[in-house]
Amino acid sequence: MKILAIESSCDETACAVVEDGTRVLSNVVATQIDAHRLYGGVVPEIASRMHSESIYAVAQKALEDANCTLNDTDAVAVTYAPGLIGALLVGISFAKGLAMAAGKPLIPVHHIAGHIAANYISHSDLKPPYLCLVISGGNTNIVHVEDYTKFTVLGRTRDDAAGEALDKAARMIGFEYPGGKYIDEAAKKGDSTAFSFPHPKVAGREFDFSFSGLKTAVVNLVHNAQQRGEELSQCDIAASYQKTVCDILVQKTMLAADRYGFKKLSVVGGVSANSGVRSAMEKACGERGIKLYLPELKYCGDNAAMIGCQAYYDHLAGRRADESLNGIATLPLDSIYGE
Repeated sequence: MKILAIESSCDETACAVVEDGTRVLSNVVATQIDAHRLYGGVVPEIASRMHSESIYAVAQKALEDANCTLNDTDAVAVTYAPGLIGALLVGISFAKGLAMAAGKPLIPVHHIAGHIAANYISHSDLKPPYLCLVISGGNTNIVHVEDYTKFTVLGRTRDDAAGEALDKAARMIGFEYPGGKYIDEAAKKGDSTAFSFPHPKVAGREFDFSFSGLKTAVVNLVHNAQQRGEELSQCDIAASYQKTVCDILVQKTMLAADRYGFKKLSVVGGVSANSGVRSAMEKACGERGIKLYLPELKYCGDNAAMIGCQAYYDHLAGRRADESLNGIATLPLDSIYGE
């Protein structure tokens, strides 16, 4: 079964053709980083306009790379939640048009479910049930993957996501957008013990995350140093901050793994490309005898291949949409996949 998948939830216009859930025939991504760098972050209106300008060419390139036409595909899949509403609507409108014109089924895919599916592309031995940590710019969740289309969220962020916390801290330190990768690079040259940052906790929710206080701690550190005329090492701040984020992610994920006896862990999302996170997770899993699954770097960030992969399992589960499909900016994963 060949699925043409479309992803436009934030600032990446992506289309892919995926066969039978795991065979990626094409995976095309048009990034908007240069346009948003001027503003230090994603500007929703600009993102929507650029999706509109790029999506036709990206879809055409995906079909060409897969050596097929729209008629050769069996379904059209699209991310419909969560994300920037204007950006989502561009992809949804385009997907609905394609599906209606070609008489193909339309499969709605949840963005986080797509990230979880990314590991199926590279790891044929990964099968539910298992524990998954989803860490991206907009989401941080600890998920019990009970089946390909059934998830229970054990923990989630109560404010900022891990990726946002890294990007916003990077901006305060003086790095350009997107800051997460610059923090990762600088951390390799810095002293991770140079600064002490808090490890926020959520009362009564031991698996939940909170990163807003951590971000504020960096703001205060930098502002206080500026007021005193002191110059701080970017690399030391980056190393100390990244280690704190890694420690928080590892601590809560391992707590959930130990509590429920998981021996398989998948880590996905844009922040799963962070070398510090990958190293810390490998160490923690090694100490506990947990099998760790990490996506190839090209499938960590937003892409359409992961949407096509999840769409295959959604299709088998009978999930379909019609011309009334709308975008949803905020939608918990287990509100639709938790039955």
